[in-house]
Amino acid sequence: MASAARNLGIHAKAGLRRPTELDVGLTWVREAAMRNRSLRFDNVLHHVTLSRLELAYWSLRKDAAAGVDEQDWASYGVGLAERLMRVHQLVQSGRYQPQPVLRQWALKPDGRKRPLGVTCVEDKVVQKALVGVLEAIFEVDFLGFSYGFRPGRSQHDALDAVYMAITTRKVSWVLDADIEACFDRIEHSKLLAVLGRRIADRRVLRLIEQMLDAGVVDEGTGQASKVGVPQGAVISPLLANVFLHDAIDRWVHGWRGRWARGMVSIVRYADDFVIGTQYRSDAVRLRTNLEKRLALYGLKLHPEKTRLIEFGRFAQANRGERGAGKPATFNFLGFTRCCATRRSDGDFALRRLSIAKRVRAFLQKVKEELQKRYAWSVAMQGSWLRSKVRGYFQYHGVPGNLGTLDTVRREINRMWLRVLRRRSQRDDMTWEKLTRWVKRWIPSGKIVHPYPNQRFAF
Repeated sequence: MASAARNLGIHAKAGLRRPTELDVGLTWVREAAMRNRSLRFDNVLHHVTLSRLELAYWSLRKDAAAGVDEQDWASYGVGLAERLMRVHQLVQSGRYQPQPVLRQWALKPDGRKRPLGVTCVEDKVVQKALVGVLEAIFEVDFLGFSYGFRPGRSQHDALDAVYMAITTRKVSWVLDADIEACFDRIEHSKLLAVLGRRIADRRVLRLIEQMLDAGVVDEGTGQASKVGVPQGAVISPLLANVFLHDAIDRWVHGWRGRWARGMVSIVRYADDFVIGTQYRSDAVRLRTNLEKRLALYGLKLHPEKTRLIEFGRFAQANRGERGAGKPATFNFLGFTRCCATRRSDGDFALRRLSIAKRVRAFLQKVKEELQKRYAWSVAMQGSWLRSKVRGYFQYHGVPGNLGTLDTVRREINRMWLRVLRRRSQRDDMTWEKLTRWVKRWIPSGKIVHPYPNQRFAF
């Protein structure tokens, strides 16, 4: 398909503008949205151009699963110019009809299942193009402590923000919060009302409503979808961010400026967020008021995953004076945070460790997948393992977590040894022989993400 991309000639056939011109049309929209935070845009659908649809197609994952139409990325690319011209005409005329989402179930580390939606390639293209337009409007509204699924922001940006808040600001209490089944409970009418505060183009709102109401197909059975946004759909993260910005971010930002006695810091990544407060009374009152606020939007805090804990620089000393034991830990974006002390001077340190049950889940998954590949050559197995280990280390390589990385590497090597021994009836694969392959294929753990205060220092 790479040669097809070069030889497609879609710009000439479909009269598309060059990609370098794409952002020019949205510059005015972005600047107008920034100048006037209450401005409603009544003519934005025309920004979903042929060029934007084309770039949306090429930006999609090539190996993604097919939707209900059983068409994958490669097969949809056959006759791409004509397909996109047809889609563009349907979208602009209001005749485009999204297809149902194919529901699949992903196993969570705790054994429960999480629903995922597999969208058709054509719907992904339209959603991707529309997201680019909507981001020009809503990105200027989003607040700095929102990190999930935003351009130029990553999970490690959110992790750094939590680290800096706890280590440099007056944080003595942490509200570790999670919204219960957030994506599944967002009511379409409420979401469209929030979108309507910035979007007056009824064609865009109608198109989004059709995407939300397209329904799902679960094990061959079609189901209506009058509530929730499908997890896995291209447009869902942006829609959730718009909704949660209105439900949480704007409200918390105003609350802490008006009602808080001390410092209040918040970091939100999608429906998972952490709030640090200086005083316990602020945290208790904030949680009570936040629950009332979320109820207005049809949401609620998860009763088991939402906790208020004493945490921070003075937590160990304060709890020690009361005989309350060590401070509790909390999880956020794959890491467990613990109150610790530095060996050099005994001062407070925030330790971040990979969540133990997720480490076990990762190793179990690698084991199952490796066993399926036991007949592969050593080089093929090594290359596959290298990609898995490198990806894991790339995310989890933070200071203080090297012990976990070493454990993961050691367990991966043991798995590989057992698989290689299964391949030989003589069982002549020894640690010495394996070591040569490990040095070649399995990377060692290292710190990929230094302490935030070191990276930002100049």
